[in-house]
Amino acid sequence: MRPGAATVGAVHATALLLGLAGLAGTLWQGVAEPGNALAFGALVALGELARWGAHPGEREPAPLAAAGALAYALLGNAAGTATTHGVLQTLAVTVAGGLAGIVPHIARGRGPDRDHLARRILTVAFAALCFQPLYNSGAVAGHLDPGLPYALFLLLVLVLTGLCDAVLAALLLRARTAYPYGPLLRDELRALLGIGSAVCATGVVMALGVAAAGLWALPVLAVPLLLTQVSFRRYTAVRTVNRQTIASLARATEIAGCTPPGHARRVAALSTAVGRELGLGGTDLTVLEYAALMHDIGQLSLVDPVAGGATALLPAEEQRRIALLGGEVVRMTGVPAAVALVVERQADPYREQPVPARIVRAVNAYDDLAGEGAATALEALERLRLGTARDYHPEVVACLARVLARGGRPGMTSVPTG
Repeated sequence: MRPGAATVGAVHATALLLGLAGLAGTLWQGVAEPGNALAFGALVALGELARWGAHPGEREPAPLAAAGALAYALLGNAAGTATTHGVLQTLAVTVAGGLAGIVPHIARGRGPDRDHLARRILTVAFAALCFQPLYNSGAVAGHLDPGLPYALFLLLVLVLTGLCDAVLAALLLRARTAYPYGPLLRDELRALLGIGSAVCATGVVMALGVAAAGLWALPVLAVPLLLTQVSFRRYTAVRTVNRQTIASLARATEIAGCTPPGHARRVAALSTAVGRELGLGGTDLTVLEYAALMHDIGQLSLVDPVAGGATALLPAEEQRRIALLGGEVVRMTGVPAAVALVVERQADPYREQPVPARIVRAVNAYDDLAGEGAATALEALERLRLGTARDYHPEVVACLARVLARGGRPGMTSVPTG
């Protein structure tokens, strides 16, 4: 068994055991404040049902469910009456509400990601463990005045919970992809500033709202997060359309017969994998993906197509001319200027190139030189190693070799860009 599979299995098993412990403990002890449990369970179920329309790869496809579960974990009193539900019942309500909400998705064959479910259970357990024992023991009421100090304490717990979730998300992605952990964690921490901050803020406001006004506050406070979810999905849809448009532009070289079928897609997928290996993330990885898709678009300006589309076999001056032509074309498409810069710098000596251009140049050369056989692929990688004196950055070639060793013949499937 791969070490990554063992890590994923351990996280899933821990979440399963905690969920079962919560359900068993609640059944054994009985449900405290059934009205509160039913209201928050229904909110979690509604949040899971609102998963409809989620795009593949969304970091939080059910933000309302996450906010509702966190709010229940941080609920100390309802309409002035102290609560006593504790950690186990918090887990039980989260699991029961989540299961009720995902059944329709499973029936349609579109069940949620198990990593998301495991993270939900573990982060809610973390928040409940940080808050419920302190509140039920009277330590919170004895040391913190109602109002701002209490709200700041809840915010502190949610910040720690967000960090816990980011660590778990990066750990699971590291286990599945073997990418460096540091850049993955940075990407997850950046994501906390987006939909993650909305989830955490709504969780705190819900807990405070129910404490002051009772359960009637839940539907009122749920509306802003639902609107945020709709806006976020529209933004995601626009990004998806942009990526599809760029991929379609990149296919123009294939349709015109300038490059082999699938070349741009393979270079983009393998470039993003190498970029991850080198520690790129966020916007840098998106720029790299777009530039890799469009790296050969300068060939459309040539009178005579390059034989087989293999620009790596051309003289250096001809490679540079095609790269500059490609940069001009990319600038006219409205793509960000950073993408055009990478395209036009891909043929420069590697000491003068930005990191994304170094990656595109090496990966493009590999795909130009590699054939279908393993021997040919090894020969292509060896030629790149021999060119590290001037043409290809040694660290990029080393990262490419590691990615190839892990994935066999990579680049045939897309790589998420975070």
